[in-house]
Amino acid sequence: MPVTDFAALALAPALLSTLQELNYQQMTPIQQQSLPAILAGKDVIAQAQTGSGKTAAFALGMLSALQVKRFRIQGLVLCPTRELAEQVAKELRTLGRSIHNIKVLTLCGGVPSKHQILSLEHGAHFIVGTPGRVLDHLQQQRLDLSELRMLVLDEADRMLDMGFQDEVASIAAAMPAKRQTLLFSATYPDKIEQLAASLMQQPVRVSVSSSQAESSIEQQFYTLASSSREQAVMLLLQQVQPASCVVFCNTKRVTQQLADALQQHGFSAKALHGDLEQKDRDQTLLQFANKSARILVATDVAARGLDISELDLVINAELAHDTDTHTHRIGRTGRAGAKGLAITLADSKDEYKLSLLQDTLSEPIRLQPLPALSLLQQAPAQAEMVTIQIQGGKKQKLRPADIVGALTRDQQIAFEDVGKIQLHDLWAYVAVKRSAAKKALQILNHDKMKGRNFRAWQL
Repeated sequence: MPVTDFAALALAPALLSTLQELNYQQMTPIQQQSLPAILAGKDVIAQAQTGSGKTAAFALGMLSALQVKRFRIQGLVLCPTRELAEQVAKELRTLGRSIHNIKVLTLCGGVPSKHQILSLEHGAHFIVGTPGRVLDHLQQQRLDLSELRMLVLDEADRMLDMGFQDEVASIAAAMPAKRQTLLFSATYPDKIEQLAASLMQQPVRVSVSSSQAESSIEQQFYTLASSSREQAVMLLLQQVQPASCVVFCNTKRVTQQLADALQQHGFSAKALHGDLEQKDRDQTLLQFANKSARILVATDVAARGLDISELDLVINAELAHDTDTHTHRIGRTGRAGAKGLAITLADSKDEYKLSLLQDTLSEPIRLQPLPALSLLQQAPAQAEMVTIQIQGGKKQKLRPADIVGALTRDQQIAFEDVGKIQLHDLWAYVAVKRSAAKKALQILNHDKMKGRNFRAWQL
């Protein structure tokens, strides 16, 4: 019988208490397999899909090894994208909230360096970042990894796909040879094996098979036949009516074209790909996460690290180039044991890809005809929420309570109609129910918060 209870691990009482508060009841398969070795200080190679609980596995290892009174960088997590790095940093802070004075710092590209430089001058316990920006700080001698005790490579396969191998090697060369190294990857190609051999000492290898990860996901396959890809996606969206859906495409061009087509036909859709400005990417992810957009049309690289816990549907508008990417895409739905649905579109050019995919599946692939065209006569459902941006943030001492208080004062807006709030240095974002958006904008533009007026507008 495998141990599934966190309480059976050698974790500090404060960490166990936090896990209980967060309702982390039982370990996921990857946590069961990796945590004992991680807590024993061993190097670990863990193969698992996104949504398997891997972030909590290495975060608990880092927090257990932390000496909080030594204000030196003790752990570094390298991630392929800024979105994933921010998600990891958030989880580290959440799981470590019982540890007094813990400091987690993100170092990612796409944002100016000056705030990162100031933060580095004040020190940190953990760094979470992208390889390019971390190496830049190292080369400018703003980052000292001489006392580092743990290196984590998260989504290592994607990091190598994005060409970060040299950066990872240079960063590793700047840290002590005697350290613990954890490598997490959805797939395990030869180049990952070579990377592990160069960075790790007698690693323990653990793996959660894709069949375990896919057990809660229903897969459906549809033939494009005489329909255009755009029309096919619209028909499927109208048939399933998902509250949240990610549509995957293989290129940035097709991603933008499909998102534009969906928007023109009234669908609540946003594009996410590498050609977007970082600010636009951030706002798109924010609107999707807070239910202000129902559909995200994305490339594989842009969608890495998406922090979406409840995703009703994944549509592969184009078949992935390889089976590992397909598995990773569909793993976005059906997370944490919930049921998920993944739909894949295919045409006559996809026969070879389908045959490769069939080898990984227990059930035969059956191509179904698309739903009836009459579905397109219905108006698409709108997003439940809208996002309002406020011209003020942490620097103006704004807090979530100030925003909620202003909106719900004198019961102008019901508390239940206010959704997620995100605070940044100079901006704040609040999601409100679509029916309350006009009233919310009026309040935020005319009432005072913190004794002053702020400008607000709908995204």
